[in-house]
Amino acid sequence: MNPTAPVSVMIFTLNEEIHLPSCLAALAWCDDVIVIDSFSTDRTEAICRERGVRFHQRAFDGFGGQRNWALDHAEPRHSWVLVLDADERVPPELAREMCDRAQNAPDTVGAYRVRRRFYMWGRWLRYSSLYPTRVVRFVRKDRVRYVDRGHAETQEVMGDILDLENDLIDENLKGIDEWFARQNRYSAKDAEYELAREALPVDWAGLIFGDALRRRASLKQLAARLPFRPTLYFLYSYVYRRGFLDGSDGLAFCRMKALYQRMVEVKKHDRRRNKTS
Repeated sequence: MNPTAPVSVMIFTLNEEIHLPSCLAALAWCDDVIVIDSFSTDRTEAICRERGVRFHQRAFDGFGGQRNWALDHAEPRHSWVLVLDADERVPPELAREMCDRAQNAPDTVGAYRVRRRFYMWGRWLRYSSLYPTRVVRFVRKDRVRYVDRGHAETQEVMGDILDLENDLIDENLKGIDEWFARQNRYSAKDAEYELAREALPVDWAGLIFGDALRRRASLKQLAARLPFRPTLYFLYSYVYRRGFLDGSDGLAFCRMKALYQRMVEVKKHDRRRNKTS
């Protein structure tokens, strides 16, 4: 692969010493790797300095805000930017595909979606993770802005959004306790976001006729209003999406994700009660 492929990579970190070495090792083809760190207290900065990647620090104020700041201030050298978390890895076939797209994409294209392949307990949870979930991660730096939606973010892209053929690997190695701590933070953000949007009508047109991103947002908006939300999510992921084919790991993961829905539900109830008390 061309060692000076026309792609910049931005990695967003907080205490990622366990993931950074493998993430960076998979980016040997890239001549412009930028890490935007939220003031880690482990060896994250030292690893970046040792590997010679560009390193910035900024207090975290949301995924959307962090990504916009990086595009505006980290000065990626190339027009095309891959956005990564440190627990994600780029396989060689995906790297080759992105390099080809960066050189040959039509001017009408503003971004590409990539399938994320989720691993846990040392294996790919193909069914229980709802694969294939596509995320917009490969973007023209001057054609995208990010908007926070609860704990996550969405993109406003100027131009067409197409799909890449190869998968991005997502494997978090921090363990189950950290997973639950993270979900506790995320569920609080999602509860606040859903409460702020309760008065808005459901985007039925987007649910039926929208593109993948709009359908996903509309489905989340609808799911937020349904009774028995955790049970419905479990039935959807474990039965309809065949999470049971992942065996005992699939059962455990579907239960974990259903519990997340319960956390959001309970935190919304708590905030409503606190407002009226």
